[in-house]
Amino acid sequence: MRTLRGVPFLAAALTAVSLTTPGPATGATGATAATDGSGRCARQERVRVPGAALQRTACLDDLTTTGLAGTPYTDLADQAGLTADGTRAPSGISGVQVDGYFPDSSRFNNTHGWRHDAQFVIRLPDVWNGGLVVTGAPGTRKQYATDKAISDRVLAQGYAYAATDKGNSGTDFYRDGARPGDAVAEWNARTTQLTRAAQGVAAQRYGHAPRRTYIAGISNGGYLTRWQLENHPELYDGGVDWEGALWTTHGPHLLTSLPVTVARTFGAARDEDLYAAGFARGSAFLWPYHEKSYWGLTQKIYRAEFDPAYDPRCPGPTAGSTVEEILAPCPSDAAYDYARRPASVHRAVARVALTGRIGKPLITLHGDMDALLPKAADSDVYARMIDARGRGGLHRYYTIAGGTHVDGLYDTYPERLRPILPCFRSAFDALTAWVEQGTAPPADHTVDRPADGDVVNACALDGTGAARP
Repeated sequence: MRTLRGVPFLAAALTAVSLTTPGPATGATGATAATDGSGRCARQERVRVPGAALQRTACLDDLTTTGLAGTPYTDLADQAGLTADGTRAPSGISGVQVDGYFPDSSRFNNTHGWRHDAQFVIRLPDVWNGGLVVTGAPGTRKQYATDKAISDRVLAQGYAYAATDKGNSGTDFYRDGARPGDAVAEWNARTTQLTRAAQGVAAQRYGHAPRRTYIAGISNGGYLTRWQLENHPELYDGGVDWEGALWTTHGPHLLTSLPVTVARTFGAARDEDLYAAGFARGSAFLWPYHEKSYWGLTQKIYRAEFDPAYDPRCPGPTAGSTVEEILAPCPSDAAYDYARRPASVHRAVARVALTGRIGKPLITLHGDMDALLPKAADSDVYARMIDARGRGGLHRYYTIAGGTHVDGLYDTYPERLRPILPCFRSAFDALTAWVEQGTAPPADHTVDRPADGDVVNACALDGTGAARP
């Protein structure tokens, strides 16, 4: 299902979900299940994921999407829209992959036919640099969503990699849990759980625990990065936050910026009202797409998560059974006013709220053309929160000129947008140099779009010139 010159209709990092695509195929081409006798996949038999209810371990010739496409070890459909066409990917990184799940009572994730949530993937390259990178799925996607965006490159650099489905996925994720906020609160718990487990797995495979552990993520994965560095800094050495979702007890957050977009859909708000809510001037060319694909859906499912009593009939027990039903906004959300909602709603958000009190170095990236999480109502605010907590020395914040919420939109508007992925890769390198070598990254600034060069695969954080991919 494609529109806008190949960008998937449901490709937003915050709300994407494969509606009719089954899980990965059961046949694995290009993969081998045994060592080749030369020390590959050493200690594979020792790998036991602490706390896992089920795990499957495989020795693979290539842990990257280049080698895993068409196998059960990745899911390209769940990655749709997150990267631009032309993104170069490494290959030939052999090692061990562990797939499995932790005990959980919900059943949204049908990957591998398991119908079991809290699924994870852990990848252990044969040539290890002593580090680990952990992430949680963006949007409502699952554990393979950032294989191309994050896993491929960090594996090529020698890092082990671990990703979680966050404990629930899909547009009905708000049905998980017994009380408002439970589903999102589980995201944080599952990320912590996987980090500890993956550190233990690395020790089993390589003979010692990771010397460095980093966390990074996109959108909801960026939120998880922020939350983990605030609440469990002892587990990590630093993180990269790629336009993370902001949740604060009294706002701003999604439920304060999106209602006006729904009101505009129903003719009850003007463009100026969106600008007043934080949407960037100059981003209006992206609004028709977001109106059809993201705004109404995102508002209704997150409002159902934190404030189910507002309109119990919409979305109700499911966001919908057809594409049209799933994407349709709830008319009642046009008048949603978070500030006037009962204290119980604010308490539900407070359970997952951010404070800005990070305990390890963090680099934040946010596109100035983000039309789902406008940076004025998100990362600009979070940067001020960090400063107010006296943690500004641990933070760098880069605005990516021409960046938007999903890089796939670059292929539709190559003259107006630029992908954020190459800037993320540069930011990760800057983070590791900061942590391991004491090389401070550039001060906060806007990374301008270069006049020429390969913006799909290169980004210099300290200027407009090209950088090595």
